Amino acid sequence: MPIFSYQAINQSGATISGSLEAESLEAANLMLMGNGLIPDKVRVQKAPGLQRFFETLAGRLRPVRVPELILFTKQFRTMIRAGIPMLTLLRTLETQSEDPRLKKVVIAMEQDITRGASLHEAFRKHPAVFSPLYCSMVRAGEASGALPEVMDRLIYILEHEHKIRSEIRSALQYPAIVLAFLALAFFILLTYVIPKFSAIFLRSGLELPLLTRITIMIYDLFMAYWIIMAVVLVTAVTFLVLFLRTENGRLQKDTLLLNLPLLGPLFRKAAMARFASIFSILQSSGVAILDSMRILADTVNNSAIAREFTQLMERLEEGRGIAEPLRQSRYFTPIVINMTAIGEESGNLEEMLNEIAAHYDWELSHAVKRFNDSLGPILIVGMAIVIGFFALAIYMPMWDLSRVVR
Repeated sequence: MPIFSYQAINQSGATISGSLEAESLEAANLMLMGNGLIPDKVRVQKAPGLQRFFETLAGRLRPVRVPELILFTKQFRTMIRAGIPMLTLLRTLETQSEDPRLKKVVIAMEQDITRGASLHEAFRKHPAVFSPLYCSMVRAGEASGALPEVMDRLIYILEHEHKIRSEIRSALQYPAIVLAFLALAFFILLTYVIPKFSAIFLRSGLELPLLTRITIMIYDLFMAYWIIMAVVLVTAVTFLVLFLRTENGRLQKDTLLLNLPLLGPLFRKAAMARFASIFSILQSSGVAILDSMRILADTVNNSAIAREFTQLMERLEEGRGIAEPLRQSRYFTPIVINMTAIGEESGNLEEMLNEIAAHYDWELSHAVKRFNDSLGPILIVGMAIVIGFFALAIYMPMWDLSRVVR
């Protein structure tokens, strides 16, 4: 987006100067007039081409982090509740934001609202920053006239989602570090330690044990075909990344994750907690059930479960209620189905969904602890097998060689 330098006259008659980002010269003039200024001179401030390229690239590669989005939403909610006009609110957020990408988004939103766009339309133009759930909540608050209360619920959802993702990330961090060190140890032993000992063993003329012969064979294969292996590995990784970007690839990946022995229960519980908490808040915000299902399909963060929501919407359009279609779904647990049925029959669906969310939050915390407790011994055994394999491959011939020397 181009940067314009300007001179303008403020409300007290003084001439001021500065710079701003706008899509065009006309948009820059409109922004100045929207700020209560009379434009005098507005010119394009040309940045060096390379600098502009790197700024654009950095903005695309660095997404807005969730804590920054939560802070932005809290500031937005506070100023809305204080009755601050929207354009003044956005200008304040622009100056307060420390994230360059979020700052550019706020500037663009200010321009859209100056041109007459509604608030949720201005949010919806930036899907990389504001999710469909975020935009739908803003739309519900705008339509109902209770935007501060809806923003309160939205903040809860953002913090709840961030908490769940942090718990899952922390559960996967330890095994990832251990596996990385295990792969590094395997590489060092295979490429540096084994060659030094294999030359001694081969010169001794002894009949080498099976483990040692296997290790030397792996080393010889690696040294002879490492270029082919590297090409095959890069090709396979590239193909996998491209495949996972397709709809079928995401579906297969998410289905596999839900069925893994240790990780599957974690992802299922996280999905159930997300479903219940978001659905409850959408219901309390006055969003229609079919619209809620569409939002949930976009925000549940799992293609396999999102596919279930598509089938749910078809059954809901037939007038079957919510609980009955849930019973025919593969991934919804009996607790979710039964408590939803009770809430639907008693007219307390929102309360039951809150209970489900609280239950699965508790379940997820305990599942993460059990996962870490179970995975520790498994990783230790795996590390012992790898280290033991190489240790035996090295020391068994040394014992035979020492007997020959004696």
